[in-house]
Amino acid sequence: MFKAIFTNSFGILFSRVLGLIRDLMTASFLGANIYTDIFFIAFKLPNLFRRIFAEGAFTQVFLPAFTRSRHKSVFSIHILLVFFLVIMLLTLMVNLFPHAASKAIAIGFDAQTITLAAPFVAINFFYLPLIFLVTFFSTFLQYKQHFATTAYATALLNIALIGALLLSHGMDASDVVYYLSYGVVIGGLLQLTVHIAAIYHLNLLPLFIGGIKYYRRKVTTIKKETRAFKRQFFPAIWGNSTAQFSAFLDTWLASFLNVGAISYLYYANRIFQLPLALFAIATSIALFPKVARHLKHHDDAKAMVYMHKAFWFLLFILSFSTLGGYLLSHEITRLLFERGAFGAMDTVNTSVVLQMYMIGLLPFGLSKLFALWLYAQQRQGEAATIATYTLGSNIVLSLALIIPLQAAGLALASSISGIIGFVMTVKAFGSQRFFDIISKKYLLIYGMSMLLFCLILLALKEWLHGYL
Repeated sequence: MFKAIFTNSFGILFSRVLGLIRDLMTASFLGANIYTDIFFIAFKLPNLFRRIFAEGAFTQVFLPAFTRSRHKSVFSIHILLVFFLVIMLLTLMVNLFPHAASKAIAIGFDAQTITLAAPFVAINFFYLPLIFLVTFFSTFLQYKQHFATTAYATALLNIALIGALLLSHGMDASDVVYYLSYGVVIGGLLQLTVHIAAIYHLNLLPLFIGGIKYYRRKVTTIKKETRAFKRQFFPAIWGNSTAQFSAFLDTWLASFLNVGAISYLYYANRIFQLPLALFAIATSIALFPKVARHLKHHDDAKAMVYMHKAFWFLLFILSFSTLGGYLLSHEITRLLFERGAFGAMDTVNTSVVLQMYMIGLLPFGLSKLFALWLYAQQRQGEAATIATYTLGSNIVLSLALIIPLQAAGLALASSISGIIGFVMTVKAFGSQRFFDIISKKYLLIYGMSMLLFCLILLALKEWLHGYL
């Protein structure tokens, strides 16, 4: 289990380090202004779909359905064709009506800003069909217990964007955003290329060739399987994507705030997403095939062994991350971003938003773990219900907190809704199962560790205050 987790984690870490370099360069070259807001808006919608697809939702429905299918090749090609055609149609619509798409993403922007944003939204959206193909192929790599390609391929997007920033250095802000937008598309093409190469290397191409060859002859034999897949897919997507929709909602509402609010949310969320992806998402991706296999054979005890190990691993590592991110939010933001066009006031605003996001790190991360149990048992409907309540609470809280707390209120609303989602997920998982995982011995060690780590962080903060 831990080998797969660390493979994913190191790949994600490599990508996030490059992503951090990219964000440092973006903050230095563009700062937090209308053009950074426009780029983050343009990249927000395809990136939202990337996270929904790539971070488990698609795999958690497709992989069990693929495993159970009696005609795996034809079933795979059918799902590929249906989804790819729908996504290409959506991409075409966005490119035909970019102003309407831009207005839908950032309803608070005025007409002039929408006009500026429209061409960038159209370009960035071409990333969506590319990343769907990447996710589709990565599912087969997971089926073969091959995680490295997908984990490290995400770095290619950041390499493309860093290259775009270097090439556009010194140009007008609008030109920099054009280069970044095309860099997004190039990054998607690079990710797709390495996944196709991995598919070829693992001798999976015959699966797709066979599906194409026999598609017309056998497509009617998979009607029952595809109907079952569709019934499970949309609840799974909805249930597994609350954090992504919450972040999208934050950006949407932030378009009504002062210039720079979207950028503050983006930079803070990037820091928040690092431990979430590095540990919680990496763990859920690695753990899901094993838990699903044991539950399929009604071996709950072995599945619980994995859940127990993963829970304590995530509890410790995410708690350390939460304390570090909250107590050192100003120092982290200043160290990472305060240079060039990113000023001291931008640091203050971003660090407050980061603190509010960090409150939700532990519940969001643990929710990922316990939701696995629901998906492995094909209880996507329950997960969707939890997501609906979570998102609903986020909307209410965001509207209540946006005026008094501005961008920080949106981040706090997201965190509180994450806590609500965690409580509901644990209840669906089973309160008794959850308490069976809890150990008094581990709790004592956990409490002492958190206290000691908090004291170390406070001392470090005082020491850094003399140097920063």
